[in-house]
Formats: sequence, C-alpha cells, structure tokens
Amino acid sequence: MSGILYVVGTPIGNLEDISARALRVLREVELIACEDTRRTRALLSHFDIHTPTISYYEHNKLTRGPQIVRRLLDGAPVALVTDAGTPGISDPGFLLVREARAAGIAVVPVPGPAAVVTALSAAGVPADRFLFEGFLPMKPGKRLNRLRALCELETTIVLYESPHRIVATLEAVGEVCGEREIVVARELTKQFEEVVAAPVAAHLERLRSGAVRGEFTVIIPRSRER
Repeated sequence: MSGILYVVGTPIGNLEDISARALRVLREVELIACEDTRRTRALLSHFDIHTPTISYYEHNKLTRGPQIVRRLLDGAPVALVTDAGTPGISDPGFLLVREARAAGIAVVPVPGPAAVVTALSAAGVPADRFLFEGFLPMKPGKRLNRLRALCELETTIVLYESPHRIVATLEAVGEVCGEREIVVARELTKQFEEVVAAPVAAHLERLRSGAVRGEFTVIIPRSRER
C-alpha cells in the first residue's frame, strides 16, 4: 500500500498556534517536505521532533516532486509543510498534492493557520464572501490593470505583499480604488503584530516615515454594504 501525503498547517508566527494533531503527524511520518529546510528544522527542534526533511520549493518542484511521490508509492507517509501557514496558499505545494492524487495516493489535510483568514478575523470588515488574490503582478502596468479588475467586484479583496513592494502596492490601490479605508496587517501573531484600519494615504504616510519590515496582508473591503 502507498503512503499518505499529509498537508500540514504550521504557525505563521507564534509557535503556540500549532495543533496537537500537526505535532503528532510531524513526529510519525517518515519524511517532511518543506519550503526551506532551515526554517522547518527550527520549528521541529523547538518541539523536539527529529523527522528527516527534504526541500520542495518553487525552483526544484519539477524534479523533487516525482522523488517524493516515489517515496509515497513505496509506502512512506510524508508531510508537506510550508515556511509558515498552510501549504498550497501562494506556494507550489498544490503541485505535489496534484501529483500525489494522480498517482492514487491519499491526501489528508491537517488544518492550521493562514494569514488570509487570520487577518480577516481581526479586520472588522465583511467577510461573508471575499476574494484572495495573493501577490499582485510585479510590473506596475499589470499591477494597475489587475487592481482595476478587482476593485470593480463587490467583494472584499485580500492581498499578500512583501516589505519591499508594500508602498508601491498601496500607491496603486489608492490610484485605482480611491481613498477608501483599508486594513493593513503586518507580522501577524508575532511580537510586533499590527492590524491597522485607515485610509490609503494614512497607511502610506506611516510606512514612508520609517523602515518597512515584516510580511503584509492587505484587505480592501467591498465598496458598499449589501
């Protein structure tokens, strides 16, 4: 019989957010496929887990995926994790899941944190329906065009952004979506966590006034209530 691929959610910051089930699975599997082995080993070390790890990320997914599937077909249970949060959300984890399913391997989700849901829970905006966009295009023109399409939708929009691009992204949001109030969350569940609701211009003034650090989640509420 083939092994099982466990898709395991891990903390996005605070290590106390990991579930008892996730810890048990990470101890019991024979291999953990992870985005960055150094970051995952730090997590495992904190919980005294000594399961071997193997890297699986954007630049080796085409060669590493078949290797992991072979281990699964040989009967080894394998856990898939990402650097932080839930695999498959803005990372190539979905490809391994698809390869495993195509090979007839059982895939079992082990739920855990995700920045998109964590930010929405503290934002105080309508989230009965929302669109998760992930990262916007890097090129300014494509970024503006995508935002124009998004801001025409009557739904809450959630974006991820890096510290290096957050100012440019918020400038684009202000240009396309106007000066509506948006929510910017930073360093969720970590020591310097922030969830700030303010007009776009106020966010830009604050971010331009000092060093920009941390990973960001940007929430653009729908333009009118229904």
